Amino acid sequence: MRHDAIYQPITVEQFLEIDFGTDRKFELIDGTIRMMTGGTPAHSRVASNILAYLHARLRGSGCRAYNSDMGVRIRDDELRYPDVSVFCGDPASREREMQRAFDDPVVIVEVLSPSTSRIDENDKLASYRTLPSVDTVVFVDPERELSRVVQRLGPTSWRDDLFAQPHDVVLPSLDVTLPHDEIFARD
Repeated sequence: MRHDAIYQPITVEQFLEIDFGTDRKFELIDGTIRMMTGGTPAHSRVASNILAYLHARLRGSGCRAYNSDMGVRIRDDELRYPDVSVFCGDPASREREMQRAFDDPVVIVEVLSPSTSRIDENDKLASYRTLPSVDTVVFVDPERELSRVVQRLGPTSWRDDLFAQPHDVVLPSLDVTLPHDEIFARD
């Protein structure tokens, strides 16, 4: 579609006005609508574990964790739906709760799938790093039960840690540590 002379790229605002009339999910990349793949039970379990843990730890902190229903606006022509995202600064205000996408996440978590891991760890990471509010991007592999943590050190510098063994994930901007056993819990 993107290279079709008839197709005109759309904005995030136009995208958010579309009623897709389906339970399938879509993202907006470079003004082009892209269908997202469905998840596996392991993907859903890990994303739910992280969301539940963060929800409980962040209560009363001024920060809130959201699932993949909350969009992250990257640019005027790009909207992503990370598996878990955390926003701070009164995210539960009436005004904020009317929004369908935020542009100021502090922490983003992507649960990897074999079919999308390259996109997540390359394209999405590059997009997330352009947002000045982002402090930490976490990639979680439910099959190998490992994590990769990309953390902002300064305005243009980042640390990228790929853990080859079970490891707790430290989120300094939230003063929270995600225990490895909680991330991958099976009960």
